[in-house]
Amino acid sequence: MKNELITDAVLVRNYINGDESALSVLIYRHKQKIYSFIYSKVLDRDVTEDIFQDTFIKVIRTLKLKKYNEEGKFLPWVMRIAHNLVIDHFRKNNRMPKFDNAGEFSIFSVLGDDNLNAEKQLIKDQVESDLRRLIEELPDDQKEVLKMRMYKDMSFKEISDVTGVSINTALGRMRYALINLRKVIEKNNIILTN
Repeated sequence: MKNELITDAVLVRNYINGDESALSVLIYRHKQKIYSFIYSKVLDRDVTEDIFQDTFIKVIRTLKLKKYNEEGKFLPWVMRIAHNLVIDHFRKNNRMPKFDNAGEFSIFSVLGDDNLNAEKQLIKDQVESDLRRLIEELPDDQKEVLKMRMYKDMSFKEISDVTGVSINTALGRMRYALINLRKVIEKNNIILTN
């Protein structure tokens, strides 16, 4: 069968079953897309080459350990690996935007800054999606107050009116939400700061 006619899923399965050449076909098939994606973020050919190679080292490792289970979604899976390695590259080289973690709402300060360049935008998107996922884990009453305060920019007076609780209760829920959020962040070892 000609290589173009073999789906990614079949190639992945063949590689896992010992057909080394199947990986070459996968790399050749997707190299341009993955390489272009990495380059668009780092804007450096040598760094792109390194991250591209690291991406496929990770792919090979995962496939060899038989831990790949995203049947038929090979390219999005590889792109996610590449995306995470780009973020790791920025972190390692101290090019992460600085998020000051001292103030009460400071973990959100990154969400409001619109003047970010492409590399910071990538990290901002990652942090934002991490945060949204973590916020979903909070108890409903805390989640509600946090979303009104952070994403709708409502005052505690407005939150109190909408939720029908006192301002003190709304403040308390916000405080507990932030405490719980910090705990989850520490537990998951999520880096929001350098």
